[in-house]
Amino acid sequence: MAKTKGELYLIPNTLGGESVSDILAANVSTIVSPLRYFAVEDLKSARRLLRKVDRTFPIDESTFFILNKRASEKELMAMILEILNGHSMGIISEAGCPGIADPGASLVALAHNHGIHVKPLVGPISFTLALMSSGFSGQRFSFHGYLPKDRKDRVKKLRDLEMENRRHGDTHLFMDTPFRSMHVLEDLLNELSDQTELCLAVNLTLPNQRIQTMTIKEWRLNAFDINKAPAVFIIGTSQH
Repeated sequence: MAKTKGELYLIPNTLGGESVSDILAANVSTIVSPLRYFAVEDLKSARRLLRKVDRTFPIDESTFFILNKRASEKELMAMILEILNGHSMGIISEAGCPGIADPGASLVALAHNHGIHVKPLVGPISFTLALMSSGFSGQRFSFHGYLPKDRKDRVKKLRDLEMENRRHGDTHLFMDTPFRSMHVLEDLLNELSDQTELCLAVNLTLPNQRIQTMTIKEWRLNAFDINKAPAVFIIGTSQH
């Protein structure tokens, strides 16, 4: 008799802070608590989440695989084999939902190739929260993930997005690592046109969350410090 395959759960993580009860769906704890196999982007943050979800979670009795952008095909297959052998597994991103600007997508794709059921759980996604709060069009939008590290390439990308918005009215979302957030904001204010609209969503879901939409001209007069803060940037056109 053939073994029953396990399932692959996409487990949302918080975007920061300590509370999970007002961030994650109520059924996350029920589904996660019985799992003992996990593919995680960051071991420390994954363990912290599991203990937040269930204070008695048996960390030492669980198996953790590191799933980052350097994970090899051999390492991915080792994870898949555990699921094929009947062990359900959860993917945990360092923050937010797996597969969104995140290496989890590689394991999900492999799971589909092996007929494994993939089950996403409801949780926070920074760019959708930012889009909802921007006042820009949610009908036609693109999420560009992380911007180029090189400043010259980054500025070119920002100008291209500004031009696309001007031509077609589409909304463009992007992000960067927290330690480069202020550099991105400076490039936006130095390189884009006065009338271009920018939404900045910082520390989403945290007590010090701040979301503001203004023109570049207004931002130059009212910019605030976002140094080392997680931020989502949106170029768009206000719907009024």
